[in-house]
Amino acid sequence: MNMMAVKRLLLLLLLQLTCYFSSGSCGKVLVWPVEYSHWMNMKIILDELVMRGHEMLNEKKWDQFYSEVLGRPTTLLETMGKAEFWLFRSYWDFEYPCPLLPNVEFIGGLHCKPAKPLPKEMEEFVQSSGENGIVVFTLGSMVTNVTEERANMIASALAQIPQKVLWRYDGKKPDTLGPNTRLYKWVPQNDLLGHPKTKAFITHGGTNGIYEAIYHGVPMVGLPLFAEQPDNINRVKAKGAAVRLNLETMSKTDFLNALKQVINNPSYKRNAMWLSTIQRDQPMKPLDRAVFWIEFVMRHKGAKYLRPAAHKLTWFQYHSLDVIGFLLACVATAVFVITKCFLFCCRKFAETGKKRKRE
Repeated sequence: MNMMAVKRLLLLLLLQLTCYFSSGSCGKVLVWPVEYSHWMNMKIILDELVMRGHEMLNEKKWDQFYSEVLGRPTTLLETMGKAEFWLFRSYWDFEYPCPLLPNVEFIGGLHCKPAKPLPKEMEEFVQSSGENGIVVFTLGSMVTNVTEERANMIASALAQIPQKVLWRYDGKKPDTLGPNTRLYKWVPQNDLLGHPKTKAFITHGGTNGIYEAIYHGVPMVGLPLFAEQPDNINRVKAKGAAVRLNLETMSKTDFLNALKQVINNPSYKRNAMWLSTIQRDQPMKPLDRAVFWIEFVMRHKGAKYLRPAAHKLTWFQYHSLDVIGFLLACVATAVFVITKCFLFCCRKFAETGKKRKRE
């Protein structure tokens, strides 16, 4: 897997901390530069650390940099494997129950915050929806448009719902676009999701958008495209707060029915609000928790005592192949000895029988 694939397919927010202290109490954090929404989460943490007096070092040529520092050839992946603490961009409103190691902490939703007022023109359009409310539609920062055929099909379906639709779309204006739908090159996603008139969120399933929708209690129609997105939508669907469709194969009827189901079936809104209460009901905000553990690693010059010993095992030790081999050798030896003894006894009995016949 090349570096770009590692960056784009990362399922967690990794902070590989190579921290060392200066003369004061503040440290230095070496930052792995990532792209798109991953950088937004990283920047939130880094801004908080800078406010506390820490220094950020951004090094793009990781393999070369670490090789120079350590005085031996090494790679980014090798360095990642030696991380002493991991911050996962997830939380229990999103995760399935699972055991965690002591050097793992969930910080999902660290970027979530209360909604701000919308721009005047956008607010007027939202208010014009009346009691029907609005639907927010965006496929994320990496996908701003779809094929013309798909766009016309989607626009035709959106034109048949009573809600007003704000669609983040940068392609050719669909011929079937209804008067209830407006296209925007950019939308304040968090502010729209936090608006009281928002009824549903049509999303590609990116983690940032998922958590903003959870935070504000908005049910979703998922159109996952790649990477972690199908898994994200499946998780929210399992919680009863989303419906999943395939963008490439869905029909106009499928899309329209899914949207109506999410908007009109109160169970989706109820489940989304339930997830929202879980996300908000934490003793410590995710961002504060992330900063605490980063500074904790700095203060104690590492967290090796939290790192499981399994990382030090070779692959055959990790899978207990040495133990299995030893046990198989014991069993094989026992079988061999028992077989030899049995054959020896058989020969003795046979020789004894022959002697008696001769006599």
